[in-house]
Amino acid sequence: MRYVVVGAGAVGGVIGARLALAGVDVTLVARGAHLEALRSDGLVLESRVGREVTHPRAVGTPYDVDWSEKHVVLLAVKGHQTAGALDDLAAAAPPDTPVVSVQNGVANEAAVLRRFARTYGICVMQPCAHLEPGVVVQQCHPVPGLLDIGRFPAGVDDVCTTVATDLRTAGFHSVPRPDVMAWKHRKLLMNLGNVVDACCAESPAADELVRRARAEGEAVLAAAGIAVVSEEQDRERRGDLLQGRTRADARGSTWQSLARGTGDVETDLLNGEVVLLGRLHGVPVPVNEALQRLGADAARQGLAPRSLDAADLSARLRP
Repeated sequence: MRYVVVGAGAVGGVIGARLALAGVDVTLVARGAHLEALRSDGLVLESRVGREVTHPRAVGTPYDVDWSEKHVVLLAVKGHQTAGALDDLAAAAPPDTPVVSVQNGVANEAAVLRRFARTYGICVMQPCAHLEPGVVVQQCHPVPGLLDIGRFPAGVDDVCTTVATDLRTAGFHSVPRPDVMAWKHRKLLMNLGNVVDACCAESPAADELVRRARAEGEAVLAAAGIAVVSEEQDRERRGDLLQGRTRADARGSTWQSLARGTGDVETDLLNGEVVLLGRLHGVPVPVNEALQRLGADAARQGLAPRSLDAADLSARLRP
């Protein structure tokens, strides 16, 4: 199988590097200084075993990919970048190309399905980082991540089996799951605390904000009748596989966006998903509404990571 990784940042970069190290054919789609570094020096994978350099093909757009050969696309951009990435991909890739959303949130797969009939989702449990051009960090060792895959909206097929096999060859744990979106909805609930981790200093008040945000998320998923795996199932799947931390100065994806000063975050596709469902089903979600606004304001204003006091935000919310 040949792969095109669209978005070679933290998640896509680590997956691309590990596939390349396993001898799998990979093309990375990147941009800016990161693309320049990939072309000149290769992709550096930093982990607890040291720094490994790979040299997969690196291009600036999907138009630069040789689509005469069959590929599977691993879409690994942030959720708020999905629309633009799909515009380019749909114009360049054959319409029967399998496209796999390797992204947080649960709205990306539906957006992909509008353009590509063969749409898949991966539940990403992969602590990783990308803070400098040409370098990605695999935070866990020896297992870099858990990447279970299923067809969207449901089911499994030969693509799922092949992709899971290739990911296992690259060192990941991966199994096909016909109910992958139920797993992705559990991951969504976990990601509701990302913006708190990014913006607020550690404190009991920050922990309480995260607890309240997740409780609202549980309530809206139940009101909407959306299937979600239990916390116990999630804990059992993770087990003790995701061990260690390569760099203590690299935290979650929203934290990384603020640290790199990208000017945007994916909070609208995380907390904003709960806000949308709450409004559709008449469930109050004041904490997630506040956190959605916080993420947008923090990115726009260039807020320094962890510079806010969660107690101040909590005081402005209803008990």
